[in-house]
Amino acid sequence: MMQRHKRLLLVLGIVAGVGLAAWLGSKAFESNVMFFFDPSQIAEGKAPVDKRFRLGGMVVKGSIEKTPGTLDVKFQVTDFRHTVPVTYDKILPDLFREGQGVVAHGRLRDGVFVADEVLAKHDEKYMPPEVAKSLKDNPPPPDAPAQPARGT
Repeated sequence: MMQRHKRLLLVLGIVAGVGLAAWLGSKAFESNVMFFFDPSQIAEGKAPVDKRFRLGGMVVKGSIEKTPGTLDVKFQVTDFRHTVPVTYDKILPDLFREGQGVVAHGRLRDGVFVADEVLAKHDEKYMPPEVAKSLKDNPPPPDAPAQPARGT
């Protein structure tokens, strides 16, 4: 085999290896990406059904229902235009409460968001940027208590 053919095979091998590595990396990244949806987008049918995503908004006052003797809890998340029911079966964060900002990770099943992780804001000034934007786009009605919509 000529020197020229050996070089060509080497270059083709390197290009194929880099292409394979890039394809595998993009597949791994794609499986770990989680998109954010607010309750209005879920009501419009934009959220994927039975695929993992993040839901953010405010916990509706008076909506928290805990099942005695278990960790099961049901609550509702709103962006002041639409509301989504949420179920969760693990320990809630200490800062979780009614009227506070929340981001939940999970899946939408039969119109109910089944959360596998719930994150509550950690102080009065912080709100996840996606939640702040959603609440800014959908301000609370005049009779609802004002909630700060600040991002980091």
